[in-house]
Amino acid sequence: MSEVIGAAAISGAAVHIAHVNSTCRRDAAECLSMMAGARARGLDVTTEVYPYTAGMTFINSAVFNPGWREKRGIDYSDLELPESGERLTRERFDELHAGQEPRLVLLHQNPDEVVDAIVADPAVAIASDGFKDHPRGAGTRARVLARYVREQKSVTLSTAIRKMSLMPAQRLEKATRQATRLGRVQEGAQADLVVFNPQTVQDRSTFRAPTEASVGVRYLVVAGTVVVNDGHLMEGVAPGRAVVRDIAAR
Repeated sequence: MSEVIGAAAISGAAVHIAHVNSTCRRDAAECLSMMAGARARGLDVTTEVYPYTAGMTFINSAVFNPGWREKRGIDYSDLELPESGERLTRERFDELHAGQEPRLVLLHQNPDEVVDAIVADPAVAIASDGFKDHPRGAGTRARVLARYVREQKSVTLSTAIRKMSLMPAQRLEKATRQATRLGRVQEGAQADLVVFNPQTVQDRSTFRAPTEASVGVRYLVVAGTVVVNDGHLMEGVAPGRAVVRDIAAR
């Protein structure tokens, strides 16, 4: 973290730290303090968090190069096969790590109190991920609204919405003009709107059922097209489009 912030100070480049809970783990509080100090000196440094205690990657990836236990502060028993719940031993890890099959594994590397503190930080945006095998892909936004707004009351409803909409859009505005039409409700913005019940919205995705849909959303409109109507997903409707970088920003 010191190196990348130092590089930003020298070069003037903007820096975004992906998944600060996975990047910094138990040192997240110190990392957030360093980023706050950098912003106070005028540097453009941002980050985000997904609201789960476990990350996910392939067991034969470079994450598990020699020294991974010391580097990440976890052990074999902190690794779990998501489809079965099996916690690994050294022998089982060696078997899977040496195999040719790209098996996904959960890394239990953050206690609840670390993730809860990161989510509550007003400068940290909320992010999910593209992994369909992790519950964050289907449950992130509903989990924030249920756990942190309704249950813990550590984040206000308006702050949670800002963390999940305006803040990500603002991070992308320097790279694409598309982002200036996202994350806000105003004339000329893209018509992406969600209507939900704050008393019933709830994530249902788990590590065993990662794609289970959340509940409590009445209507979802994407680019002006209704995708969820009175709580029911519209079949065959997919108006979403990728946000791409402007050619001039490359």
